[in-house]
Amino acid sequence: MDFENIVQDFAHHVQAQTEATWRGDAKTGNKHAKKAIAAFTKLRSIGDAGRDALAVLFSHPRMDVRVMAAVFLLRHRTAEAKAVLEEAAKGQGLVPFGASEALKRWEEGTWALDPAEDDAGSSEEPRPAPPTKRGRPRTERAAPDKRRGSKRDKRGG
Repeated sequence: MDFENIVQDFAHHVQAQTEATWRGDAKTGNKHAKKAIAAFTKLRSIGDAGRDALAVLFSHPRMDVRVMAAVFLLRHRTAEAKAVLEEAAKGQGLVPFGASEALKRWEEGTWALDPAEDDAGSSEEPRPAPPTKRGRPRTERAAPDKRRGSKRDKRGG
């Protein structure tokens, strides 16, 4: 696999996402975000060598690219990634805000963009399905002998 091209794809899509966000074009921004995530997923599927390839972006000229690479590599290259995020978080604007939020999620233990269990396959039990918006399953609805009325069923209606 050609690490360099995948890393360049990641950087390109992060930049394109940022520019779309600045223009207020969420649809295009989301398209590029998905492609950046797909590039990281390709690198991650290779293992630590793929992750290490992404670390070259820690010195990219654009802050948004440095920050996004650091966000994805927090678990694998913790000290370096935190340094990139801490430096970026000193600034003002959307990218520094994103860097500070990533650091907060890391510190509180809720960051999970590249969980360790992916390395050796999922070691966890399958998780239960998330709750649905529906208050109760369809099978628990009113008994079939109770008909819902309508205005036409009422006298004078």
